[in-house]
Amino acid sequence: MPAAVLHVAEGVALPETKQLPPTYENPISTLPTVPEAELCDGSIPIIDLEALHGPRRSHIVKQLGHACQHKGFFAGREIRCLQLGILYSVMYENNLLVKNHGIPKTTVNNIFDTTREFFHLPEEERMKFYTPDPNSDIRLMTPFKDEVENVFVARESLKFHCHPVEDYVNKWPTNPPSFRKKAAEYLTNVRRVEMTLLDAISESLGLERDYIEKRLGGHYVSLNYYRACEQSELALTYGVRGHTDPTIITMLLQDDVPGLQVLSEGKWMDVNPIPDTVVVHVGDLLQAISNHRYKSLLHRAIVNCEKERMSIASHCYPSSDAKIGPPKKLIDTDHPAIYKDFTFGEFSKQMWKVITPTDKRLDIFKCSAA
Repeated sequence: MPAAVLHVAEGVALPETKQLPPTYENPISTLPTVPEAELCDGSIPIIDLEALHGPRRSHIVKQLGHACQHKGFFAGREIRCLQLGILYSVMYENNLLVKNHGIPKTTVNNIFDTTREFFHLPEEERMKFYTPDPNSDIRLMTPFKDEVENVFVARESLKFHCHPVEDYVNKWPTNPPSFRKKAAEYLTNVRRVEMTLLDAISESLGLERDYIEKRLGGHYVSLNYYRACEQSELALTYGVRGHTDPTIITMLLQDDVPGLQVLSEGKWMDVNPIPDTVVVHVGDLLQAISNHRYKSLLHRAIVNCEKERMSIASHCYPSSDAKIGPPKKLIDTDHPAIYKDFTFGEFSKQMWKVITPTDKRLDIFKCSAA
């Protein structure tokens, strides 16, 4: 696949789109380079998803909305073999931890084991899933060198559609033999957690609980693999370059190897793995739905010279005809509409006209006065 296409959120392609001759923009080329990063200070509020089902729901929803409005991601810890993760919703300024999301630890271990086994297969076996078609139900994306910027993007990724599971499972790999069973188990759990989160996010905006859910279409996953890098190549090698996700939310499961960085106040910050957590990113489409109250998360991945790294990103997106603009409840004299109404299908087509890795892909849908 051409590098320009990969650079749409570095490989986060959307369904039901056709490639068009792109105009490429890179508004983040002046941001700090790979080595320039600081460690997050760890002051992350805790969100208990289990409490969303009890009398403290309204309090938890407010916490969730505050996190979404002040950063762009959040997470949670394993409790009694239940886990969640940090939803660091770069919506404004606080991080938060979410606990008790209910994905069993054995399920998480199994999906990592399966991912590792797949990427340790011989290259010819993995390449059976390579295709230049961004609309394929399953495709392998390989590392590449960007000759223009003189950098190497090291991630290898297997991306596939996964909802409903029964509609796609027969297209997934059969090697390793456990792949389909273990992936289906993990993704079924993730879908349940996403529904819980989206209901709470809708409520945090003052909307009906099912407002976002009613607009959902499919769900796809990226199994990401980063090989250890030679020391001499480290300064010119990215795992994935800086981007926001063209989704509603993204749930990112990390292994124990650091590599995720987020942009905060103009600086790249390391977000080191917390055991038994899942990171949840706010995507561009949630930014539009929330009328820019919640801001999509600019993030990237770096590599190291010592250990391989894996992550599993689950993306949910709307149906093609779903209306994405902000609802009337979020618009008033003090909060004029930032975005016009548009459909997800229109957004998908626009993504291939102007290739950009950030929320600038929403600019064409802004109101003239915004």
